[in-house]
Amino acid sequence: MSNLLATGSSALIAFQRALSTVGHNVANINTPGYSRQRVEFEARDGTYFGYGYQGNGVQIVDVRRMADSLATSRLLDSGGELARLQQLSTLSTRMDQLFSEKATGIGAPWSSFFDSVNALSSNAAGSADRESVLAQANALVTRFRQMDQHLDGLDTEVNAGLTAATGEVNRLAKEIAQLNGRIGGSSSPSGDLLDRRDQLISELVGYTGGNAVVQDGGLVNVFSAGGQPLVVGATASTLVTVPDPYRPERLQVALETNGQRTTLDKRALGGQIGGLLEFRTTVLDPAAAELGRVATSLAQTFNAGHRAGMDQYGQLGTDFFNLPAPRISSNAGNTGNAALQTSVGSTGALSAQNVLLRFDGAAWVATNPDTGASIPMTGTGTATDPLVVNGIEVRLAPGTTPGTNDRFLLQPTAGAAGNLSVAITDPARIAAATPVKANTDLANTGSGKVSGLKVTDAANTNLLAPVDIEFIDATQYTINGTGPFPYTPGQTVAYNGWSVVLDGAPAAGDSFRVGPTGANSSDNGNAKLLSNLDDARVLNGGTLTLNGAIGGLTTQVGSAARQADYSAQAQQVIHDQAQASRDAISGVNLDEEAADLMRLQQAYQAASQIIATADTLFQSLLAATRR
Repeated sequence: MSNLLATGSSALIAFQRALSTVGHNVANINTPGYSRQRVEFEARDGTYFGYGYQGNGVQIVDVRRMADSLATSRLLDSGGELARLQQLSTLSTRMDQLFSEKATGIGAPWSSFFDSVNALSSNAAGSADRESVLAQANALVTRFRQMDQHLDGLDTEVNAGLTAATGEVNRLAKEIAQLNGRIGGSSSPSGDLLDRRDQLISELVGYTGGNAVVQDGGLVNVFSAGGQPLVVGATASTLVTVPDPYRPERLQVALETNGQRTTLDKRALGGQIGGLLEFRTTVLDPAAAELGRVATSLAQTFNAGHRAGMDQYGQLGTDFFNLPAPRISSNAGNTGNAALQTSVGSTGALSAQNVLLRFDGAAWVATNPDTGASIPMTGTGTATDPLVVNGIEVRLAPGTTPGTNDRFLLQPTAGAAGNLSVAITDPARIAAATPVKANTDLANTGSGKVSGLKVTDAANTNLLAPVDIEFIDATQYTINGTGPFPYTPGQTVAYNGWSVVLDGAPAAGDSFRVGPTGANSSDNGNAKLLSNLDDARVLNGGTLTLNGAIGGLTTQVGSAARQADYSAQAQQVIHDQAQASRDAISGVNLDEEAADLMRLQQAYQAASQIIATADTLFQSLLAATRR
């Protein structure tokens, strides 16, 4: 009878704990990272009687945590990659909207500016048309600046994101290390404690990417996507943000261990931090540099064309746009006092790619700062023999000297869009006229004529000097008395920075004069040339137009945004599958728990009946002994 009571009691206690475990599962159905628990039963050792062993009931040997390390690891990997791609997609989509929307993109003010120049070419003397050109030029410059400010704002957001993320990483790593200390010191840690650690590791990897490795004693080491140790046993490393050595306003991520800081390669981190760094490197910086290349090319090309014209005061045109010098920054660790001066040399060779210049002690070396690949460069860096790389000329400032291994980061076009401005304010200073004109002597008797007059070298000091072309006979002519030169109908005559086409059959004594156009001219020759500069093939060695560069920039940003979005969507599917695999093993199923609850409830009631039966038998025995 005592054996019957012990059996019932053990069953009652076991089923009560099992019911509590099922209730715990149900209560945590919405707890992130929770793994369902299952009670493992075992028969208690029996008691030997003369006729054999008789069982003593049931006991719980373990409350098993239903988890699979492979499914957890797969979920961890997919979660870190998903966080990276989602961060990249979110920021890239915002940039795409900036460039593609009419209200914020460069396309609308760009077209309006060249439309106004085209209108001026139809009425070069019109004051209203001249005012319109300046107004549209200022609107275009303002849009360039606004876009550059938006890009700077995104860069600031990346800095803020890195600061916030490193703070979260440090908090999570510290707590994981503490849990490792508690778990490593326990022979049978609770499933809830293990779930908490796994959830924290998942959150940590969401910031840095990487994986977790289980070591002896149940401790888990966590590494970033680049293999950097974030948690080793009960010790947590620290992530900090440090200034970029070339651009102090821009933050990088460093690992701090035992008082030593190691700046991490931007490819050594995944998760949200990796997404921020990848966005800045592969989307933001290239777009800002290309926007600057468009602004630089516009200014260089339009200025050159404007200098080849004449304004209403009878003066040769000046620069229409103010353009900043290409940006170059010294490394904070340089030992010399070298200062480098930059200027744009060739628009056709201009590249938006950054260049790392290093002085090796004897000469300058140019490399790609991202890949380390060598970049072709000529010159020595002196005033008469500048370094020429990717269309930029670099000169060493007088009185300064570089130290061995001193480094400089050359950003040929970064920031150019934000510092572009219109150089003139007086509408009369717009050089719409061709600075020289050709006249035919009214006394000419032949059928000779001049046409196609254009400026070929606006910098020629004799451009505006009067020139007489006089024919000796039908086959020879002189220029300002020099010559004679042979004449062929349709030939081009070039002189003093201009060229003209001579045609027809001139007679002896016929003459033509080329001289300055003069003030208040209604000539529109240069305005016509300026209005077509957006279709001039001036980029990529003369193969790409300015319009083509604008379209290419929008396409570049849009393509990056779409690619990031597609990748994020695909990774979401992979992550959902990994989550489903994990939930199939560890997730709480209400139907299954309800069935267990009913089964255990019935078992608990049955165990109660065993105890009640034992009590009835005992009472009957007592009653029998009283008789």
